[in-house]
Amino acid sequence: MATAQQQLDGFLQKYSPELSKLGRDAIAHMRKRLPGAICLVYDNYNALAVGFGPDDKASTLPLSIAFYPRWANLFLMYGGTLEDPEHLLSGKGPRIRSMRFSTLAELKSPAVDQLITAAVLQAGWQLVPKAKGDLIIRAVSAKQTPRRP
Repeated sequence: MATAQQQLDGFLQKYSPELSKLGRDAIAHMRKRLPGAICLVYDNYNALAVGFGPDDKASTLPLSIAFYPRWANLFLMYGGTLEDPEHLLSGKGPRIRSMRFSTLAELKSPAVDQLITAAVLQAGWQLVPKAKGDLIIRAVSAKQTPRRP
């Protein structure tokens, strides 16, 4: 049986080489940026989503990244209540905000890092620098849209 990391690698291989690399790099960055995070993976109908949180409950994930055939989005589950002085986040609902990114540099920018920090603090999540978080495959949709444009 394949490990969770092997399964995630297989999900990412369905995408174009560029998006697959961005996916691997973005997930690695977030796991390093959020030590001890539990990563929940959902290979859904429209996108591959990887959530990052303090435990294995989807309802407590303050952050996630979703990969679509042509782009990736960083989602902040309570982004509607966060300060966004650079107006990076899109969305008009009361809760969820997102930011499309196409390079790792965009995800690692100081402004995005401030949003990530704010989301973690808002969730009351205490990061544990030496902890190794789990990678859990939560769902794989039998039917999916094509992952390449």
